[in-house]
Amino acid sequence: MAGDLTEITAPMQGTVIQIAAEGTIVGRGRPLAILESMKMQHDIISDIDGCVESVSVVLGETVKAGQLLCILSAVHAPVQADEEITSVSSVRRDLEEVNDRHQLGLDESRRAQSERRHGQGRQTARENLALLVDPGSFVEYGPVVIAAQRRRRSIDDLIAHTPADGLVGGLASINGDLFPGHESRVVVMSYDYAVLAGTQGSQNHRKKDRLFDVAERLQLPIVFFAEGGGGRPGDTDAPGVSGLDCWAFHDFARLSGLVPLVGITGGYCFAGNAALLGCCDVVIACEGSNIAMGGPAMIEGGGLGVFDPKEIGPLEIQRANGVVDIVVGDDAEAVEVAKKYLSYFQGALREWTEPDQTLLREVIPVHRVKAYDVRAVINLMFDVDSVLEIRQEFGLGMITSFARVQGQSVGVIANNPNFLAGAIDSDGADKAARFMQLCDAFDIPIVTLVDTPGMMVGPDVERTALVRHCSRLFVTGANLTVPVISIVLRKSYGLGAQAMMAGSTKSPLACVAWPTGEFGGMGLEGAVRLGYRKELDGIADPEEREATFRKMVDRMYESGKALSVATHFEIDDVIDPADSRKWISAVLSSVKSATRTGKKRSNIDTW
Repeated sequence: MAGDLTEITAPMQGTVIQIAAEGTIVGRGRPLAILESMKMQHDIISDIDGCVESVSVVLGETVKAGQLLCILSAVHAPVQADEEITSVSSVRRDLEEVNDRHQLGLDESRRAQSERRHGQGRQTARENLALLVDPGSFVEYGPVVIAAQRRRRSIDDLIAHTPADGLVGGLASINGDLFPGHESRVVVMSYDYAVLAGTQGSQNHRKKDRLFDVAERLQLPIVFFAEGGGGRPGDTDAPGVSGLDCWAFHDFARLSGLVPLVGITGGYCFAGNAALLGCCDVVIACEGSNIAMGGPAMIEGGGLGVFDPKEIGPLEIQRANGVVDIVVGDDAEAVEVAKKYLSYFQGALREWTEPDQTLLREVIPVHRVKAYDVRAVINLMFDVDSVLEIRQEFGLGMITSFARVQGQSVGVIANNPNFLAGAIDSDGADKAARFMQLCDAFDIPIVTLVDTPGMMVGPDVERTALVRHCSRLFVTGANLTVPVISIVLRKSYGLGAQAMMAGSTKSPLACVAWPTGEFGGMGLEGAVRLGYRKELDGIADPEEREATFRKMVDRMYESGKALSVATHFEIDDVIDPADSRKWISAVLSSVKSATRTGKKRSNIDTW
């Protein structure tokens, strides 16, 4: 500045596309000139109130950095500011267009579809997600995507009827009030049955690929609402012929064992949707669901007959055969169960309530062959309202549940004396072995509650390939890396008992028994009949023979009862049932926690 004159120079190399004429009054903070550099326009702003005394360049001239543009003289009287181009309360047209487009995909703009869904007793895809995630936490990926059908339908039609291409998904948090920070972060996804019957189009396949990749890189759990059919034949814009080169099924399956995968379904879940659902660690299904690898069109197309969709994979079949892990009444209950399930993988709770442990002393009947409800044991032993049973209606001789001890997550595997007296059959072995894998993959300790006469025997059970199925318990249990605690409630016989203890009474970090515990290489009655058959057959009087048999059983029981076995140090102790939690907590609190950065297991068996 020389006196009241100020030189305005170019801050960069560029072309002059606008400059104030001589004599123009320019207010502080207003543009004097505009330079275009690399296709970007830059305003040259005056930092004083001034008048243009002279101009040193012309329009279209290319200038170098530091080159003089014009000279200003100071104006000491106030300069009238230009009228504002945009008021604070108005919305730019480009932003308004974006907002309008997003609004078109919301339930408020699709009232007919929402009302139809509500009339069926169901919630919309967006309502389910809103109920699942923490308020305000959802960030959606690809909300303005439309179906790849531009060659056969107008853009306006696609925008109105194929919002998000039928797949709503993004990042959110769940149970954030219990687990703040990264522990609550998840990827959530939901097929929208109100859009082209939930079919899988080329664009929503690409959205799945994107979200699966995000989940893998951030190591976030996925909660997936799967409802609808399989591949969509009506897409016209995608290249290719078969579409078999899509990555969705490969990428989702690869997440198994890396992050928890939670699947939820209601209504019809066929083909591709069913395949994704079947990859999940847990399947939660609403009453009235139908789940199948092929829907009516595929069955008819294969020349296999014509079926109503309700006839294919009904829930009463899929809950008994192990496809479905948890059955719920409706969408709202499914969401609540999913939140509870996910919580076991998110961390320990700071607040918990302990049941009255003295009640455990009375759960097992005095009569050693009297049946009882082992679920009562589980509900008493673990934190109040912390138990969530998995696959309740499959493999009835084995109970698998998640629970908590002093807020910490554990997996519970228990024999069920009300089915086959607790003997282990093929379904029970599969159920328990798979649950072991699930717990091990995500560092959840395992508590086994043992009351079994052993592996189930007989020609019928051998037809189910029991030899292979029961061995899964040995192979899986022996290779667990998480702590195992075994508590013998009553019967602990043979290979079945060893399978419940990961192969041996010394395999668990703690193996204790209640006073009702009894041990042996096989059931006492069977051992007597086999070992003393000659002696018993030599007694002619049936009453005397039975009395002798009972004495032999009682003598073996005295030898095999828990207190006797403990004196040989085959187990760690015989305990007051009320001290069960004390033993579990002692082990859990002694385990060194480790931060997992990748997979421990290559995958979790889907079965």
